[in-house]
Amino acid sequence: MKTVVVYCHPYEGSYCHALLESLLKGASKSGEEVDFIDLYKDNFNPVMSGRDLLGFVKHQSVDEQAIDYEERLKKADRLVLIFPIWWELMPAMMKGFIDKVIFPGSTYKYTKSGLGMISLLPNLQSTTVITTMNTPKLMYKFKFGNAVKKALLLGSFKKSGFKNVKWVSLNMVKMSSKGKRQKWLDKVGNILA
Repeated sequence: MKTVVVYCHPYEGSYCHALLESLLKGASKSGEEVDFIDLYKDNFNPVMSGRDLLGFVKHQSVDEQAIDYEERLKKADRLVLIFPIWWELMPAMMKGFIDKVIFPGSTYKYTKSGLGMISLLPNLQSTTVITTMNTPKLMYKFKFGNAVKKALLLGSFKKSGFKNVKWVSLNMVKMSSKGKRQKWLDKVGNILA
């Protein structure tokens, strides 16, 4: 199995980084092949330019880094994204990754009617999104509308034909005990096992 891991956090001392290290350690133990993308270390440009939007209309990516990421996704059996939720949404860097990499003509195409989408990632068998936030789970769901689930999992991944989409939402991280954080690290460490 080959997994692409997309990581989006600027600070190596973060809990997101600890989750990443646990995931990679678990993958190494199980012999999982990992292709690691660190959006910040790659200096990924998340901004959609006029050229990018024209490429979107023509169904042809123009950003060289996005094209590289698309090619790497085409070889993957699994995709894992790790990022924090800031102000109830994903960071701009991760949103830019979705905008520029989940792209018509590269990772999906439209059905003949134009009402549906078909994945162009035939090897991709599952997608797991791992997030951290300080908002309580019920408050995120009912007061803030579960934005990540609606926009990313349903509105981007499932809509464009991704299979077996799962979300590991770790809530109230700053208020959690050391024991709870360790349980989360162990859980994430077993995702690729």
